[in-house]
Amino acid sequence: MRLFLTCLLVAFSIGSAHAQAAAGRSTGQTLYLPIYSHIWHGDTANAGERAKTLLSVSVNIRNTDPARAIRVLSAQYYDTDGKKLRNYVTTPQVIGPLGTLELFVPRGDDSGGSGANFIITWKSDAAVNPPMAEGVHANLPVGRTIAFISSARVLPDD
Repeated sequence: MRLFLTCLLVAFSIGSAHAQAAAGRSTGQTLYLPIYSHIWHGDTANAGERAKTLLSVSVNIRNTDPARAIRVLSAQYYDTDGKKLRNYVTTPQVIGPLGTLELFVPRGDDSGGSGANFIITWKSDAAVNPPMAEGVHANLPVGRTIAFISSARVLPDD
């Protein structure tokens, strides 16, 4: 099972890297990153209840440009119903060349639900390689491991 999960993580990482590389250079974008603060699984019990597993999420915004910095202007966190819960980046954060900004949603915070998301806005003074934004979801108790990655998508400009 661990081998399967490892292969799955590698496949998702390669696919998202290829999609980002094909995007071309940019001076800014708005990204949509799906997040799962918990997942539903198993069979539905007689009382209609589903099994729920809480997940922590490490959000990584990676500057893929080797020469220029980018600025993350906001990273707004929304719940399953589309209600804004909070902004994880309240002042612009500079990510240097090949650097990473890390955000964290703790396992105990299931306010986002199974359909949560981040809307991430970034800018640069010059055209750069677009950043990669991913959520690494995990619950790692002894004997049972859940881990997967979600990748951001570029939202079209208005």
